[in-house]
Amino acid sequence: MKKAVIGLATILGLLLVCFLPLITGAQLPDASYVGSKECADCHYDLYENFTKHANKSKSDHSVRLMAPKLTTEELRECYGCHTTGYGRPGGFRSFEETPDLGHVGCEGCHGPGSIHVLTGDRADIRGSLTIEVCRPCHEDERVRVINYKPLLHAGAH
Repeated sequence: MKKAVIGLATILGLLLVCFLPLITGAQLPDASYVGSKECADCHYDLYENFTKHANKSKSDHSVRLMAPKLTTEELRECYGCHTTGYGRPGGFRSFEETPDLGHVGCEGCHGPGSIHVLTGDRADIRGSLTIEVCRPCHEDERVRVINYKPLLHAGAH
């Protein structure tokens, strides 16, 4: 009986520490990038489908092939669309430092996932995607060059 009480008290204490900021209205820290593997814990089927079929999940391959032929500035432009969170807090820095962000993962479209992973709340991640989310990388010139067709409804995952 004593072990059960200690176990329950421990669980309640952990819940209080995790959810007290939400209850008291304290601000959560700014979201940061966690990598697509974190998404697999709750969204396994979507993650598997995405990594198997979506070209975005392999976008680092193109960058690595082209890198020797590019200037540093050109390479940075590639990182902006072919990695996750480049130039943003907690985003891609290099293939060595942040290998899990070296391709366009879930957070490339859905935004940084650290808070969503912590809370599980749908409001803490971009769930509904629109073409406006795609436009920064898939602007008109790129669309013509690669014959891009948005997968918003066909399912990038």
